[in-house]
Amino acid sequence: MLKGRLGLETARIPHADRHGLLWLERGELCVVDGCLHFMAGKDSLTPYIDQIPHQAVSMILLGPGSSVTHDALRLLARHGTLMAAVGTDGVRSYTAPALLPDRSDVARRQAELWGNPRRRIAVARRMYALRLGEILPHRDLDTLRGIEGSRVKTLYRLTAERYRIPWNGRHYDRAAPEATDTPNQAINHAATAVQAAAAIAVQSLAAIPQLGFIHEDSGQSFVLDIADLFRDSITLPIAFAAARKALDGAPDTIDRLVRREAAAVFRKQSVIPTMIDKIKAVLRMEEVDAAGGDSDA
Repeated sequence: MLKGRLGLETARIPHADRHGLLWLERGELCVVDGCLHFMAGKDSLTPYIDQIPHQAVSMILLGPGSSVTHDALRLLARHGTLMAAVGTDGVRSYTAPALLPDRSDVARRQAELWGNPRRRIAVARRMYALRLGEILPHRDLDTLRGIEGSRVKTLYRLTAERYRIPWNGRHYDRAAPEATDTPNQAINHAATAVQAAAAIAVQSLAAIPQLGFIHEDSGQSFVLDIADLFRDSITLPIAFAAARKALDGAPDTIDRLVRREAAAVFRKQSVIPTMIDKIKAVLRMEEVDAAGGDSDA
């Protein structure tokens, strides 16, 4: 994410090391000087503001008479802090973002394919076919990952040449994301933007983010699966186009250049609707619609 903006550079604390729930009501959850605050009683004679240790709690329960700003939601999302709108003393639960549509067909199909080892690897192979342009005979996930890794190195080099970008290989240090060169920073920011688009696509279909077919450990595994389908066609062109502008002397920071380029590409190429179609294709939802049930993947 964007270092220095709203405190987003701070490391995320695992939920196992956090406190539980924090109850707030009758105030505004907002960001002040890059930190989360709760402003209460601003229309009363005794207003007050508290700084909220958002990284030290697992979930914020926002009660009646409360509002939340866009920057606060962004900060909570970056640090994996959950939020739900609730009634007084938690007697009602109105929403726990993200809001989802009233459907379960995609989630049920995804869970069925994911839960069957043979069908799960079939979906993974189909994803690799979309990414690599051919159906590989291998059925071992590690082998497929190795083949893709080798081809991605070539893809980076060729795309860099197309945009006249000096390229010394892919380097990324999670502890120091800005320690890398401009092209690698651009790729990091572009990947974040495309993953956000993929998250919207997954949420819009009420698919299950945690059930990935290639990625496994992340709580956004399926989101990462879908984002990777667009690495060569969307992520890298965004990254290297922005890097080219930066190297040509554009005054903006590389993250701002990437975000502007991503916004233009998303609109022009209808990226999110295309991602929605890709999810349906990967899960072969047409089989469900045509047969009223599932066939082998």
